[in-house]
Amino acid sequence: MKTNPNVFSNNDITVTYNPCNCINAGRCAKELSNVFRQSVIPWIDLEAASTKEIIKQVKKCPSGALQFHVKQKVA
Repeated sequence: MKTNPNVFSNNDITVTYNPCNCINAGRCAKELSNVFRQSVIPWIDLEAASTKEIIKQVKKCPSGALQFHVKQKVA
């Protein structure tokens, strides 16, 4: 069964979470719990840390379930 990824955005970044790929390592919630919250919906709060911190944490996702895309600034 295919599930569409969950999408979370702010002014700087879009983070997608694909639950089908997640191995539930919990690394995101353990290391950046103010953004990746286990018992709150929506469970990803992109306003709770800097874009740099979020990108660093997403890159640590062992399954690739979390991905990010930096939005281009319009001049």
